[in-house]
Amino acid sequence: MNNAVTGRRARLLASAVAALLLGVIGAPSTYASPDAQDCPAAEIFATDNTAIITDPDDPRLDTRLTRFGHEVRQIIRAHGARPGRSELLDGVFWSGELRQATYERSREFDVERVGRDGLHHIAGVVAKQYHQEAVLTFRCLPRTSPETDAVEIEVPGVRVSELREALVADPEARERLGGGSVTLDGRLVLVAAVDDLPLARGFVSAVGADWDRAQVRYGDREFVR
Repeated sequence: MNNAVTGRRARLLASAVAALLLGVIGAPSTYASPDAQDCPAAEIFATDNTAIITDPDDPRLDTRLTRFGHEVRQIIRAHGARPGRSELLDGVFWSGELRQATYERSREFDVERVGRDGLHHIAGVVAKQYHQEAVLTFRCLPRTSPETDAVEIEVPGVRVSELREALVADPEARERLGGGSVTLDGRLVLVAAVDDLPLARGFVSAVGADWDRAQVRYGDREFVR
């Protein structure tokens, strides 16, 4: 698979897919209180797909990744952490090389009882076993932590087609955010750099989502190769 396309897709999962509910820096309504964060110790965004998919009707996007989900949970457990819930994601990412949107079905995995080094190791095992250019991780941390460099945003009421249209229409979002994912029940999921909060908040509005319903979590992201 082309490394440039794969690398961009990994940055987006964000994946993610990975993994964008953001606001203007400094605006009180933008930030969630650290005490209010409701998230697992960490998350992994991953897939077993190695193909570039440009057709939104491609049947490969209908897979539920059931076996993959079981196998990744086993990997998490085998390396000393505790797997939590897992959720299917429909990702839409921008390929600068192809000049069009690409698509990917992936899974988000909650991981408990894991630290930074353990999470990195588990993600590296997943990347190697499934031939991925990179696997996105997110550790939930207080906003004031010196390790916090990213946000994970969820906002309901978004369709995959709306995500695609907004991405295609916004060159800056394509370059800096890369893309995002939508859960099967219609929640937009984005993982972005803290510095990209203003851009991300505008993107959330562009997809027709209600910022007031957004959940913003703070933490540390890493693309593990």
